[in-house]
Amino acid sequence: MREASNLWGKWRNNIAFSLTAAVVVVGDQLSKAWIRSNLALGEVSPEGEFLFFTHIRNTGATFGIFRGYTLQLTIIGFVAIGVVLFYAFYLARRYPPLNNLMSKSALGMVLGGAIGNVIDRVSLGYITDFVGVGSWPPYNIADAFMTAGVITFVGSLFRIMYYRKKARAKA
Repeated sequence: MREASNLWGKWRNNIAFSLTAAVVVVGDQLSKAWIRSNLALGEVSPEGEFLFFTHIRNTGATFGIFRGYTLQLTIIGFVAIGVVLFYAFYLARRYPPLNNLMSKSALGMVLGGAIGNVIDRVSLGYITDFVGVGSWPPYNIADAFMTAGVITFVGSLFRIMYYRKKARAKA
């Protein structure tokens, strides 16, 4: 029984990482497919509201910067996926304080978002953006999770530094 517990402890963070990434990819792709089939390009629903849905084709990066650079942004997306995987499966093992549930879940959000947007770029040549909030540029589920993942990951790093500093102060 003890061996099963140790095995779960070793694999828990990687399972959380993988499941988080998978859920983000599936949710992102389903939401984009729903928008493409239910809202005409450029349509806004409900009109005049602070939070609304709109169907936008984004050939650029976040906020529409670098429009028309689909190939370059696709390559950057693949590189980002590789960096996250390298970190999650290699560096995190070599530096145990970085291999925790919070960090791995955050990286799963980033990975899932990056994969979701790369799928769009490769299959459609653009990314479907659809969530509008006020005057903020429209974004999608992948963008939201990548942002949340980066913020959570940075938070986990600050948490690690805080507890290390606290432990040093006690010593």
